Amino acid sequence: MGMFSQLAQGVDWSSMGAMALRIVAVLLCLVVHEVCHGLAAYWLGDPTAKQSHRLSLNPIHHLDPFGLLMMVVVGFGWAKPVPVDPRYFRKPKQGMAITALAGPVSNFLLAYVSAILYSGLYAVLVVRGETTGLALALEFFGVLMTLNIGLGIFNLIPFPPLDGSKVVAMFLSDRQYVQWMRLERYGMIVLMAALWFGLLDGFLGTARSWMLDWMLRGASFAYTGVLSLLM
Repeated sequence: MGMFSQLAQGVDWSSMGAMALRIVAVLLCLVVHEVCHGLAAYWLGDPTAKQSHRLSLNPIHHLDPFGLLMMVVVGFGWAKPVPVDPRYFRKPKQGMAITALAGPVSNFLLAYVSAILYSGLYAVLVVRGETTGLALALEFFGVLMTLNIGLGIFNLIPFPPLDGSKVVAMFLSDRQYVQWMRLERYGMIVLMAALWFGLLDGFLGTARSWMLDWMLRGASFAYTGVLSLLM
């Protein structure tokens, strides 16, 4: 027991707790993103995602190990692409664009909900003081908000295979569309190299900070509302 106590005292539980919260937030971001891709495709007539069990909330069906690691470490990453068959869509290019946009839009919506909850909880903290549970909840929703914004922005970059490339493809001719989609096989390698060497840090950091500030301003009603109820 003495050895176990010494070992336990030597563990930085606060850092481990913060990492656990971050991992949970990452899983939630990625799963919501991919499920919404699949739901959009399904609503447009493509059953492929459903048949591949990609409408499930089970993270195991969606995770790409390296993409998960990138999300945990740098806040920008990806999951396994949802299989989509555009032949099921009445208008294939438009259907692909809508399916692609569903992922980032879901992340921005989840980020805004997180901002509202964060603002309301912060008002509770101001009035009643900090508790362990309140501090953990604030940290979780703060991380969830930041990661969702980062994931949404990253996936809107108009470069294959990211979601933004499908939106660009909607405006291309059929010949240009085929050539553009061929870039997907090399695109992720290029993007990983860009992230590794920090080539996107300036843009991604600025965009994330701007949207984070915008969402917190938009959620300020929750702070003032809760504050008025508690005062």
